[in-house]
Amino acid sequence: MRVVQLGEGMPEVSIVGGIHGDEPCGVRAIERLESDAPDLERPVKLVVANERALERGVRYVDADLNRSFDDDVPEDAHERRLAEALADEIEGTTALSIHSTQSHADPFAVSDGRQEHVREIVPQLSVAALVDVEEFGGGRLFAANADIIEVEAGLQGSETAAENAYTLARELLTATGVLPGDTVPHELPTFRMGDPIPKPEADEYEVFVENFQEVEAGETFAAADGEPLVADETFWPVLLSSYGYEEQFGYEGEPAPNIGQSPSEGANSTSVNSRSSAQ
Repeated sequence: MRVVQLGEGMPEVSIVGGIHGDEPCGVRAIERLESDAPDLERPVKLVVANERALERGVRYVDADLNRSFDDDVPEDAHERRLAEALADEIEGTTALSIHSTQSHADPFAVSDGRQEHVREIVPQLSVAALVDVEEFGGGRLFAANADIIEVEAGLQGSETAAENAYTLARELLTATGVLPGDTVPHELPTFRMGDPIPKPEADEYEVFVENFQEVEAGETFAAADGEPLVADETFWPVLLSSYGYEEQFGYEGEPAPNIGQSPSEGANSTSVNSRSSAQ
C-alpha cells in the first residue's frame, strides 16, 4: 500500500484507488493529483491500496480486498492484513473509494443513502445515479470507521474511466473544501439494491437491457447460450453485465426517492468542510 499526503495538517479527507488490481482508474486519478500539486485549502490523504495485485494485473492476490474487512478471511491472506492497514489509514476521514465496472459506461455511486455525508456530497459529483445499499456483501470497505463514498468511474480498463475517476476525485475534493471553488449539485436518481439475478450454467452470456432502465415483466433481459431469460416481474437492473460476476448477472433494483436538488431550485452548492463530532 502506498500512502501520500498533500497539504499540511491532519487529513479529514482521503481518496482510495486500487482496491482491485484490475481496476487502475483510481490509481491513475491519484497519480494525476500528485502530479498536479494543486493549491489546497485543507490536506488530503491519497491511498493506492493493493499494489501487489496492481503489479500482477489481477483483481486480488489471496482474497477480494473489498470483502476482507471482517473475520471471514484467513489471517494469513495478503488482503486481510491489507484491509486492516487500509482501515487504519482512512479512519476518521471522508473517503472516496474509486472503482470501475463491466456494467455501465457512465459513473455512478454505490453508498448508503441514509448517511448524511452521502446525501450531501454525492449529488455534487458527476454521477448518473446512486445505488442505495445498506448491506452490499459482507466485509466491504464500508465496515471501516470512515465516511465512505464508493463510485464506479466507468468501464473497466478504459481511458474514459480514468478521466472520469480524476474528475470525480477533484469534485469530491471541492465538495469537501480541500480544493477551492464550487460544485454544481443536481437531483440524482436513486435505486435500492435488490436480490441477485442468478446465471444458469452456460458458456456464453448476453445482456439486452440497460442498467437503471425499467425491465417489464415478460421482457427478455438476457440469454445464456442463446436461451432467452425473461423477467418474472418488473425490475430495474443494477450492476447488470454479461461477465462482471461469475455466478450472477447483477441485481434487481427498484426506484427510491431521488436525493439532491433539481437545478430549478437554484440553491448554492454546499460543502462538507469538516466531520461533525456526531459522525
